Amino acid sequence: MYKILLIGPQGSGKGTQAQILAEKFNLPIFSTGNILRQRIKQDDELGKEVGSVINAGHLAPDDLVNKIIAEKIKADGQNGYILDGYPRNLKQTEFLDGVDKLTHVLEIDLPDDEAIRRIGGRRTCPKCQAVYHIEYNPPKVGGICDHDGEALIIREDETEEALKKRLATYHQATEPVIDFYKRQGVHKQIDGRPAIERVAEEVMENLK
Repeated sequence: MYKILLIGPQGSGKGTQAQILAEKFNLPIFSTGNILRQRIKQDDELGKEVGSVINAGHLAPDDLVNKIIAEKIKADGQNGYILDGYPRNLKQTEFLDGVDKLTHVLEIDLPDDEAIRRIGGRRTCPKCQAVYHIEYNPPKVGGICDHDGEALIIREDETEEALKKRLATYHQATEPVIDFYKRQGVHKQIDGRPAIERVAEEVMENLK
């Protein structure tokens, strides 16, 4: 049974690799980013609180995220799962370790300048949430969504200023997480710079 954590900075492609693994092994993906964005869309009191934190380039409180993940593992993770974006720090890691033991921790490494170049080029449709990239996946008409003609936006948490904050937080918080799983003998580091297919091959090699 696979209980996999994909960890890496913003733009490293861990979400894409999670999708590839989910389809290959029929595993659910527990992505705190997606879960929290769904909550923000509800626009209730908690959603507004989470939204203001994330849009300022900060992270959601540990207790909230821990609760979400524990519920997901209990409800949908009995036959394995993939974690994307959690745990982010040592407190979350120790909480998770008390809930369940991971079988593989794959760190997809990416330099900060490349992370900013990848994410800084993203453009999102505010209506249908389609995501484009000015280099890799541009819309047919500049700045306009292919699907519904809406003007594309740069999400507040994807501006260069917010990204630099997020990357600094990532490095500070994640080193202890990686050290924790190195001690458990389940950590492997993968170069996130090559093409998606090559990274996927290396991911699979490290799952054998």
